[in-house]
Amino acid sequence: MSIFITMLFLGGLLGFVGAGGSGFIIALLVTVFHIPVHTALGTSIAAMVFTMISGSVSHLREKNAILSTGLAVGLFGAAGAYAGSFAARLIPEDRLVLCTAIMLFLSGLLIMLRTRMQFTPKPMLTSIRSSRFWMMALISGLITGGMSGVFGIGSTPFIQLALMVLFNMPITLAVGTTMMVIMPIALFGGIGYFQAGYIDWQLLLQVVAGTMIGSYIGAKYTSKAPRTLLRFSMILMPILGGSIMLLR
Repeated sequence: MSIFITMLFLGGLLGFVGAGGSGFIIALLVTVFHIPVHTALGTSIAAMVFTMISGSVSHLREKNAILSTGLAVGLFGAAGAYAGSFAARLIPEDRLVLCTAIMLFLSGLLIMLRTRMQFTPKPMLTSIRSSRFWMMALISGLITGGMSGVFGIGSTPFIQLALMVLFNMPITLAVGTTMMVIMPIALFGGIGYFQAGYIDWQLLLQVVAGTMIGSYIGAKYTSKAPRTLLRFSMILMPILGGSIMLLR
């Protein structure tokens, strides 16, 4: 019950900032609930599939997401995540914890830098008939999906950065579309971890139940939140998760 309640509150935060939250979930499972890191990685990335379905539906209803872009980037991300899950098996537990914590810190710092920069507004890249659209989808999908598979994180800040920089999306649309991108990444990353025997089904059920309910509720407040609060939340989540892992 304690895991479910924790995930319920966490799911609300993740839905609000458009995050998969796998990194933060891993940090809590490893540090607070003492779950082995490879099991925490596999369980949390599998749980993201269900969390992202709930959050994506809510974001689409709130018109905070672009379906075509999310599916295109997610398609290539799925391939990267599946390959990355095999690489993760070769990394020792202590080193994997450290690497995941570093990636979470880097995620927060990149979001902070990107959201401080001022760019001249440009038309969004959304045409699926454009070769540039598919090239950007390929690059961003493979890189972020691979990171997700190796480190067990949803690589949310990196996806959001790619959408804002490569596809010229405003921050609110980037938040919602990111949840759609993470769905196939989490699905195929989870399949890879399942094949390695790193998914705890009872733990998965508790994580999924809490984060799905919380994520659906949290997504309803993204478009209503002040930009400053949204930016602060996007930066804080991965940094806090990394700090928890390092202090375990």
